[in-house]
Amino acid sequence: MAVVPLKDIVDPAFEARYGVPAINIFNDLTMEGVLAGAVEANSPVILQTSVKTVRSIGSRVLFDMWQSMTRGIEVPVTLHLDHCPDRDVVTECLKAGWNSVLFDASNLPVEENQRQTVEVVAEARSYGAQVEGEIEAITGVEDDHGSDDVSKQQSLEVALAFIDATGIDVFAPSIGNAHGSYKAAPVIDADRVTQIVEARNVPIALHGGSGLSAEQFADLIARGCAKVNISTALKETYMQSSLVFLKQAEQNSKWDPPSLFKHTRADVVAMVTDLCKQFGSAGKGGR
Repeated sequence: MAVVPLKDIVDPAFEARYGVPAINIFNDLTMEGVLAGAVEANSPVILQTSVKTVRSIGSRVLFDMWQSMTRGIEVPVTLHLDHCPDRDVVTECLKAGWNSVLFDASNLPVEENQRQTVEVVAEARSYGAQVEGEIEAITGVEDDHGSDDVSKQQSLEVALAFIDATGIDVFAPSIGNAHGSYKAAPVIDADRVTQIVEARNVPIALHGGSGLSAEQFADLIARGCAKVNISTALKETYMQSSLVFLKQAEQNSKWDPPSLFKHTRADVVAMVTDLCKQFGSAGKGGR
């Protein structure tokens, strides 16, 4: 196995009704830890980068890290640009070698969003890459992108017309999900996933996965959510794990960065393997 197109990961998941973790990394340790967790679980994984991460680290450095860490990897993996409203960054990442992008023009009128998404799909195809699309903003701010205002939900007819006109490979509907930590138990419109899938048989991306219950995950994956986005949970795991270690280091007055990295990496790997088992992708890596 090796780096593969997004469709090679989400299409089998969609057909067999399991979910693949799509996890937003933000440095070298999280990239390596997520990949190691996928290998341990023998699961495919979608490694995602936000625009903030691309800008803070640089697309060239990020892609060099990716190439190095995936060389000889034993499970299907793919590199995805998450929630990008900036066409220049989309082009930069496609040129660098990203396998897919989410062009997020959900702040624009649907007609203009659709027009530009058609152009992005054509551009991505020229690089052998795929595109995820959306017409409604997912509530919540993540990595400096988004808004806490609830976006208006478009009709089913509008959503289907967008899918048909753009030729996107994955669709991300707003179904009551949100980025960041949920302030209250989310009320999820699972029927909307079923309606879209029954009408168009397109893989669905579930955004705002951090904080949903095991029952909600199982239900939504069974309805066609083949790509399950996780970002906040990794940030919390990384920082809380580091904090626990640093408090102990302070108490013992023993400062050893490699031990900190080893401790945090172990917790990241454990989080990823748990997600793979929960979403049903463990054992689907082809080894």
